[in-house]
Amino acid sequence: MTPHSVIPHHPFYVKPNLNLTLSENLPNMYQKTIIFLTILLTSLRSCSSSYPFDPRYDHSMSHNAYYETNHQHGHITHNGNMIDRHAYAPRSSPRAFNVNSFGAKADGNDDSQAFMKAWEAACSSKGTVYIVVPENRAYTLKPVKFSGPCKSSLIVFKIYGKIEAWKNPSDYRDRRFWIVFQTVDNLRVEGSGRIDGNGEIWWPKSCKINPELPCQAAPTAVTFVECNNLMVRNIRLENAQQMHMRIQECENVKALNLMVTSPGDSPNTDGIHVTGTRNVLIQNSIIRTGDDCISIVSGSENVRATGITCGPGHGISIGSLGAHNSEAYVSNVVVSKSTLIGTTNGVRIKTWQGGHGMAKNIVFQDILMKNVTNPIIINQDYCDQPESCPEQKSAVQVSNVLYKNIHGTSSKPEAVKFECSKSIPCQGISMENVEVDLITKQDVSKASCSNVNLDTRGRVSPLCSDHS
Repeated sequence: MTPHSVIPHHPFYVKPNLNLTLSENLPNMYQKTIIFLTILLTSLRSCSSSYPFDPRYDHSMSHNAYYETNHQHGHITHNGNMIDRHAYAPRSSPRAFNVNSFGAKADGNDDSQAFMKAWEAACSSKGTVYIVVPENRAYTLKPVKFSGPCKSSLIVFKIYGKIEAWKNPSDYRDRRFWIVFQTVDNLRVEGSGRIDGNGEIWWPKSCKINPELPCQAAPTAVTFVECNNLMVRNIRLENAQQMHMRIQECENVKALNLMVTSPGDSPNTDGIHVTGTRNVLIQNSIIRTGDDCISIVSGSENVRATGITCGPGHGISIGSLGAHNSEAYVSNVVVSKSTLIGTTNGVRIKTWQGGHGMAKNIVFQDILMKNVTNPIIINQDYCDQPESCPEQKSAVQVSNVLYKNIHGTSSKPEAVKFECSKSIPCQGISMENVEVDLITKQDVSKASCSNVNLDTRGRVSPLCSDHS
């Protein structure tokens, strides 16, 4: 057998020079081997770099690099370049759906259908999915409802740009809602973008602005209904038609690092409204509105608000509760480490006459007041309607409320007011280390207390002279 008969047919094989001696031929063979290994390693490194980025590590994602997934063809676009991801991406890799890929134009026309198509594609996909609203663009939406349940294990709605409300009120078939997320578990809404309700279109039509007009509902900007394991963070909500954000019948909710703003005279523009919801954390947020910064109403329990800066607005409220002779329950609420500036109320519990139920186990602590009109108030005769409310015997029971480490200034002499029901007095109300002075320093602040069982510890000023 000749040497030529055993030469392998390999693309990297180089035929040796048989006229050289063995010692002369070895260095050439080593060189060829090194070249072969170099090419092989380069090929492997190129293959591993073909995987699309993992949005789970979205802290490293540039706002200018948006991945647009065509769910029909399985391609991914990065800055306009098409890559076939079928050959490389693992099945568990998260997918990103850019609203632009579904027809969103951000040109002032309605983009709601494009957003809905992006949602449907994401909701029908398994694993972790991302919906991306690109920055430096303003998208206009008519009323939309993003519904579940979804196949995905986690949906992340990334808002980098601006979402604006459609300005024609006649296109709101249900005047109570604009953007709704319903029955979606494991949802995150986040980003550095803005949601603008264009409330200036709606506010002049409010009966609170013009009493001659009939009182009608206006949309809540963003509503979450029956969404469990929900997180909303790092976004800005502004100029809501009415309430900015409503959390309704949800469980396990975090609202973090939010900026909520509208003019101080905008009607009924609550910042964050919690109703029928359990296990809520509202943290490190700035809320400046024309109504309650945070309102917590019936059916809510285990709610904590901490690190809140509130004002202008109507303060942080439990209630109102018991309207129209209804039954209401709120329990286990903690408001702490917060600052209220120039608000019409500070920390408030408000219930209507004629209601029934209870508001119990509530703590307000480590709170700073600056020029607040009614710093500490319980009002069981709340009446928010043009005509006077008739006196009724039944009331929502208010009990086990602690005010601790609260300091600051009041804009009027009456800094503390406990106006409780004659038939169902307030029980277990405690004040510990509470000092609220009149801002002018020309007089001392006062307290007014009726039908309340009150206990005080430490320095408390002002103090009720009679709190029977």
